[in-house]
Amino acid sequence: MSLIQSISGIRGTIGGLPGVSLSPFDIVRFTSAYARLIGEQRRGMSQTIVVGRDARLSGDMVRQLVCGTLRACGMDVVDIGLASTPTTEMAVLFLKASGGIVLTASHNPGEWNALKLLDHNGEFLNANQGERMLEIIQKNNFEFSGVDDLGAYETNDFTDKHIEAVLNHPLVNVEAIYRSGFSAVVDGINSVGGVIMPRLLDAMGVTCHKIHCEPTGHFAHNPEPLPHHLLDLSSEVVARKATLGISVDPDVDRLALVCEDGSMFGEEYTLVACADHVLGKFATQYPDKKIHTVSNLSSTRALKDVTLWFGGTYSAAAVGEVNVVEEMKRTGSVIGGEGNGGVILPSLHYGRDALVGTALFLSLLAEREQSMTQLRSTYPAYSMSKNRADMKEGLDMDVLCDRMRKAFPGATISMVDGLRLDFENERKWVSLRKSNTEPILRIYSEAPDKSGADDLASQILALLSL
Repeated sequence: MSLIQSISGIRGTIGGLPGVSLSPFDIVRFTSAYARLIGEQRRGMSQTIVVGRDARLSGDMVRQLVCGTLRACGMDVVDIGLASTPTTEMAVLFLKASGGIVLTASHNPGEWNALKLLDHNGEFLNANQGERMLEIIQKNNFEFSGVDDLGAYETNDFTDKHIEAVLNHPLVNVEAIYRSGFSAVVDGINSVGGVIMPRLLDAMGVTCHKIHCEPTGHFAHNPEPLPHHLLDLSSEVVARKATLGISVDPDVDRLALVCEDGSMFGEEYTLVACADHVLGKFATQYPDKKIHTVSNLSSTRALKDVTLWFGGTYSAAAVGEVNVVEEMKRTGSVIGGEGNGGVILPSLHYGRDALVGTALFLSLLAEREQSMTQLRSTYPAYSMSKNRADMKEGLDMDVLCDRMRKAFPGATISMVDGLRLDFENERKWVSLRKSNTEPILRIYSEAPDKSGADDLASQILALLSL
């Protein structure tokens, strides 16, 4: 049993004691605090909240609690049912709503669920908003409406409108995709992606073969789209002689791709390829315009390399979508995201979106007239090692930093987000940070080859055990 409360929402396992797991009591408290926050910040404006969810088994139960609580707080609810996180974010914009709640634990296993909280821009709450909400919870400062002021309730579906917005984006070349005659195998992990991704592909003329696409909530494998979880997809791509394989997580904000030979394109390289397409267009159409990209400190440096190809500039943000978005706004970035397959195209909306990521990638593939493996070979070769360790109680980051500084005197050390060591001359780095979603430490390392990345990670793990 586990419960994680933060400025961005609440996440935990279903079943167990209040305050220890994601209980109905905790769901109601967090929803009530969120309603109070929105009421304070949007006083005199629309009090409409969009609610969408992924297909996990607890989703309908959590939906009923959230929708009922919002109405009890006087908020009008637009329930968009089974919907991806980016669709829910877009629905907030379409409706000019005051906020939104996405009921999804993203890549976490099926026993988990979460409330992801959005503001009136369809973006995750910022630090100040999150701190205010936590203050409301700590003080039990809730307020409920009388019977005559209960919020209204209606249902709607924004999937097709989201798809339409993606297809109409000027950076998406639907005509070229149609002409290419692509075929794709989609692994929908028995959630929302199994519904929305085939509809997107069909709209672009891509032949779609589906596996694990019934939205039953019984995940066919671990829902995090990592290579060892995608063996079914890889085999099916080869068997079907498909152009590519497409995997998304349960709420469809992460995109992982499989090449025609069954090999992994690399989740880290999803954003790199999409940025290649976008930066190429900007460099051609606006040669005098400064272009910038952003990813987080745990993402591949290949994005920086590709950005420099086009004469652009790159900067890194702390891990977390809200941090990446903040840095993208500060720098006016044309594209950004995270190395977990999260693509953010601000000219559509400021949120990770596997739909627009897929459309941008297929546009690039169609225009280049290359296979997946050929395209992948054009990018700088890096290999990443992703490890985790149990978080020791009382971990002192200052002591750890001092230990790392002595062990690696030639490294540049950053503590912007956990601890990161850069070895610029060797084109490698390693980061150590507390997970935002699980009670663990994440140790990510990258080098020009797998052995270099693994060796660097092993040294860090050894130092952690001291």
